[in-house]
Amino acid sequence: MELWTPYETIRKHPPDFRIQYRLFSQSEGGRKNPVFQGLRCDFSYDGDDIKETGMFAIHPEFEDEFGEIILDRTVPVPRQGTATMWILFPEMRRLVHVNRIKIGVIGYLMEGPRRIGQAEVIEILGLHQNAELLR
Repeated sequence: MELWTPYETIRKHPPDFRIQYRLFSQSEGGRKNPVFQGLRCDFSYDGDDIKETGMFAIHPEFEDEFGEIILDRTVPVPRQGTATMWILFPEMRRLVHVNRIKIGVIGYLMEGPRRIGQAEVIEILGLHQNAELLR
């Protein structure tokens, strides 16, 4: 078993928000290979034209059915479930995401220009606190 080091341990602050996600099947345009903890995909908001807005460096940290971080990097994550989300750039958190991330917002997990999964924001965690404290 290869152990995952939780982002909270590495980054020393709480996650920004939690999502409920569904990874697309290959026939829906999703990945051919399974997803593992540590996926460094991007995030886009539903309704955005990524050619105009771009995508955002917001990484998921997948949870098990009990809401605990999946620590085994060798086991594929569930095709649907929950994940905490980590905004990588503090300036973008303050200028963009603190105003756009709300419960019910729909977005997509992205690999390049391809949507590999859909996400719905289900909980705001440290987003506002992180926007104030992290510079």
